[in-house]
Amino acid sequence: MKKLLFIYNPHAGKGKIKNSLSDIIEIFVKAGYEVTIYATQKRDDAKNIARERHQDFDLVVCSGGDGTLNEVTSGLMVSPHAPMIGYLPAGTTNDFASSMGIPKNMVKAAEAVVNGSPFAYDIGSLNDRYFTYVAGFGVFTNVSYETPQTTKNLLGRTAYILEGIKSLPSVTSYHVTVSFDDQVIEDDFIYGMVTNANSVGGFKGITGKDVGLDDGKFEVTLIKNPKNIVELQHIVNALLARDLSDKFIYSFHASNLDISCEEEISWTIDGEYGGTYTKMHLQNHQRALSYITTNTVEQHEIEQKESTNLLEEKIEESKAEGNS
Repeated sequence: MKKLLFIYNPHAGKGKIKNSLSDIIEIFVKAGYEVTIYATQKRDDAKNIARERHQDFDLVVCSGGDGTLNEVTSGLMVSPHAPMIGYLPAGTTNDFASSMGIPKNMVKAAEAVVNGSPFAYDIGSLNDRYFTYVAGFGVFTNVSYETPQTTKNLLGRTAYILEGIKSLPSVTSYHVTVSFDDQVIEDDFIYGMVTNANSVGGFKGITGKDVGLDDGKFEVTLIKNPKNIVELQHIVNALLARDLSDKFIYSFHASNLDISCEEEISWTIDGEYGGTYTKMHLQNHQRALSYITTNTVEQHEIEQKESTNLLEEKIEESKAEGNS
């Protein structure tokens, strides 16, 4: 009999897994798996159990928010023979699930695990920390890990927006040097993100065009420091229109990059606190782990092209309205 390790966060998403746990386990058992269940009790539980026990299982499935997924990913990245990973999203935003086409309904996601196909996905690292889909610094990036879980559960994405607005009066800029592909950028930035996703913070299309989840490249976005409220509003409008060609925004693809700053910068990794550094090396580990999804690589490419075309149409419409 095949063996499945199921790790879940009982507190994620208002603890909604409790209402579906029996149905989920039944789906796994009917698919021929002997299931071992572990409910996390504290931070790093998921990482530790995945690292220490994965060799005994054919499949590791986790349920929780993006932080829980990050822990399981980090635990398995140390193994040269990691098993496939299934994910049942139960958090507030679930950006990874959005990018991978994983159902938000937990029972349907469990069915996708036993009926889907593996997708070899790029994993990122920031110095000695792994991330599944995003590492970022600057304005708003502290919102995910400073917003109380009770507030997240109560208000969902609205909680992030409200906390983000609170942080606007205290916007800090960083004088940063970024090196990649024999290029160097030096400027003052209020925000930066290095991603491998189509959705960040619940907002699709904000990571740019031609996003490949298995192409060995990050999507990098850096936002320059506005000099006044008018320039800040200009930046906000550009982001709402998903126009990353704006003069205040650097947007490019890179397999690895080095970032340095004289003062320490705090990072968020997959929605959790990711450490404080003055020197940062970010590396793309191409197709490092395989996650089960109902989508094939070809479907991902088709969906990305359709999303890109739609975004371009919206940007052109927004520009036309502005001119009129």
